[in-house]
Amino acid sequence: MDDTPLPQPLTGHALIADEVRRLDGSPGVYRMLNAANEVLYVGKARNLKARVSNYARPTGHSGRIARMIRETAAMMFLTTRTETEALLLEQNLIKQLKPRYNVLLRDDKSFPNILIGTAHPFPQIGKHRGKRSAPGHYYGPFASAGAVNRTLNQLQRVFLLRTCSDATFSSRTRPCLLYQIKRCSAPCTGLISEPDYAGLVEDARRFLEGRTTHVQAELAAQMQAASDAMEFERAAALRDRIKALTAVQQTQGINPRGVAEADVIAVHAEGGQACVQVFFIRANQSWGNRDFYPRTGAGAEEPEILQAFLAQFYDDKPPPRLILLSHPVEDPDLLAQLLSDRAGRRVELAVPQRGEKAELVENAARNARESLARRLAESTAQAKLLEGLAEAFGLDAPPRRIEVYDNSHIMGTNAVGGMIVAGPEGLMKGEYRKFNIKGTEIAPGDDFGMMKEVLTRRFERLLKDDPDRESPAWPDLLLIDGGAGQVSAVAEVLAGLGVDDVPFVGVAKGVDRDHGKEEFHRPGQRPFALPRNHPVLYFVQRLRDEAHRFAIGAHRAKRAKAVGATPLDEIPGIGAARKRALLAHFGSAKAVSRAGLDDLKAAPGISEAMARTIHDFFHDR
Repeated sequence: MDDTPLPQPLTGHALIADEVRRLDGSPGVYRMLNAANEVLYVGKARNLKARVSNYARPTGHSGRIARMIRETAAMMFLTTRTETEALLLEQNLIKQLKPRYNVLLRDDKSFPNILIGTAHPFPQIGKHRGKRSAPGHYYGPFASAGAVNRTLNQLQRVFLLRTCSDATFSSRTRPCLLYQIKRCSAPCTGLISEPDYAGLVEDARRFLEGRTTHVQAELAAQMQAASDAMEFERAAALRDRIKALTAVQQTQGINPRGVAEADVIAVHAEGGQACVQVFFIRANQSWGNRDFYPRTGAGAEEPEILQAFLAQFYDDKPPPRLILLSHPVEDPDLLAQLLSDRAGRRVELAVPQRGEKAELVENAARNARESLARRLAESTAQAKLLEGLAEAFGLDAPPRRIEVYDNSHIMGTNAVGGMIVAGPEGLMKGEYRKFNIKGTEIAPGDDFGMMKEVLTRRFERLLKDDPDRESPAWPDLLLIDGGAGQVSAVAEVLAGLGVDDVPFVGVAKGVDRDHGKEEFHRPGQRPFALPRNHPVLYFVQRLRDEAHRFAIGAHRAKRAKAVGATPLDEIPGIGAARKRALLAHFGSAKAVSRAGLDDLKAAPGISEAMARTIHDFFHDR
């Protein structure tokens, strides 16, 4: 019998040194994995052999990189033709795999823009999100919907452009209220000619492009001419438009003279967390700012955070011509080339040291420092609340993930279950979920049956996706809106699924359903209450109210969708566009159901085969 011990698998520096021997100088992407085959880090390299060999050195690494190397039990490599391709592949893998030691942008919401359409003789001005697929002129991005709405509100006063939809426009027979309050020129009823309206559109475009001097001078000249002609009502209206234009310029905040178009991006890192502040400068005006809190990959430095942030932030957004940064990034030329390719024009990265641009960056950096300080203070307060919650409910440790459940319906119709999630960083809105109640055996208004369905679907999915319970998606505490009955329903579901280690608490309104007299129910224990001014009670109330708000919102959306439902929705091949075309052509779903085959063929966008499908659907029933 051979007693020779089996060789131990290589890990850490030794494993990386062994992998380096088989690499060449190609550009590409490397992945580091731990013993559980989880991806720890994704990186890109101009020269894989040179880059990876840096990790094989036993010393000279930051604490973060040293920890990553110690955990590395395997590596994977993909070669690319160019370093730009490697950078693109790296960012795609980071977004897909979310490695622990990479910097990850967690907020990927789109930003609103202002759109002036070009597909109509009387263009509409309005707010636009998402892809720029509609024909027209786009201006943005704005930092928030509120910033867009405020600007649109003022632009309506100045330029009198319509905001109504094309369908509303075509159906008007007399001016709407916006005309009466001098916020629209009423092109829908012919109160302004097409050339005159085109002039208003051009003025609005000049303003949004920063050419405000010409617009103001022209309005002033028109006001003077109206006054000279003793058309005092028209002169007063022009005066009001000039005042509104001045108000728009005042509310734009910082208005740099020497920077026409730029994003100003500053980062501040502290205590293992980071805040990235982005200011949007367009047409020599500030269109607001937004703060981001990327995951720092266990403590990355500012240049690495900025590098990763820029590549991920502009993944689905057009970059401006100039990006002003608070810190130099690691690969400025490569990143500038990537962003230029995405924009279809040259994009410049700069770290200004003096002058107006440096002042803009310092302003953004100050905002980043202050925002992160507030967040750290809130995190400390949140940690104390979670500790208090654990003490109040007898938990072994402060919960890292709290799931709160609520149902919403009207007499059992359009029933929806809502789940919100909270943790050490507050509400985790990206983890919210809604559940359309599907059970046909549930009686209308049966809240217990609805809760059973929601919890069954939630935990069956968790057990399927992560039976070993290693994922952070497993909750440490469930809060249920309800009393003893709801708690019994939850206990029955979890026991049936074999989940016996997830604590749950029912939050019931107390005497007279008074806010502040809540009772807490736990299985097998007497209900109890917290003092009326207890911070944990306020915390639980906020969580329950947020779950209630989310569930009601989901219910209202479902109800609104149901109101607009017609039998056309049940026909195979009839989507939103064909449904609109049929309703516009025939006037109603009932008229469609009565239409003959030849009439259906005459409808726009309806082929002979589709007409046959629609006709058979209604006449074979």
